[in-house]
Amino acid sequence: MTAISMNIIAHIHSDFPSKFGIPRQSGLVEELESLVVFAPEYRNPDALRGLEGFSHIWLIWQFHQAVRENWSPTVRPPRLGGNTRMGVFATRSPFRPNPIGLSSVRLLGVERHPDLGMVLRVSGADLMDGTPILDIKPYLPYTDCHPEAASGFAGPDGGRLLRVEDPKELLSALPERTRSALLGVLAHDPRPQYQRDPDRVYGMDFAGYSVRFSVGEDVLTLRSVEALPEV
Repeated sequence: MTAISMNIIAHIHSDFPSKFGIPRQSGLVEELESLVVFAPEYRNPDALRGLEGFSHIWLIWQFHQAVRENWSPTVRPPRLGGNTRMGVFATRSPFRPNPIGLSSVRLLGVERHPDLGMVLRVSGADLMDGTPILDIKPYLPYTDCHPEAASGFAGPDGGRLLRVEDPKELLSALPERTRSALLGVLAHDPRPQYQRDPDRVYGMDFAGYSVRFSVGEDVLTLRSVEALPEV
């Protein structure tokens, strides 16, 4: 087998310090904003010339916490409850021969940061904070969009949405952008597909806060939102 090397050109800064709660696909929660910060050797403004004319871009990235020496030809997709095996190439599982991910995100801006040089502000990313970016390409709607495409066992849409009961007093301390993004994440049911215990209280870290919730039927109830201690 021939091995190739790739350079990490950037990292993403997102509101997810761990994988729990991250939307299962890009674009599901448009309110989520992230920042693409380039490695020093790739902070040349000329490399981004013309990118501002595109509304969406592709991020090609590494599942950096799922790197394994060996691979399996089949995986258990969460969409099928984690009990049915499918071919790895029929899924978007992180456990692949090459742990590479692909996300389509909205480009909100190409901006100059006083300390970080040129950065990209994007929305709808499904990436953990610190994820390495391997490449960036413009999204072309006339060739990249296929409305008639079949979605196989993944189903015709992103799945059912939950109704979120959000006591206003729990969210009042959050900035408006963070508040709407959190509600979008919760509505898409961040629980693993195989966990459906109505009595269980789940917890996730998001944007510097510890968020706890429970789910019964199609209703998610927010239990607490507390600021995490500063590190």
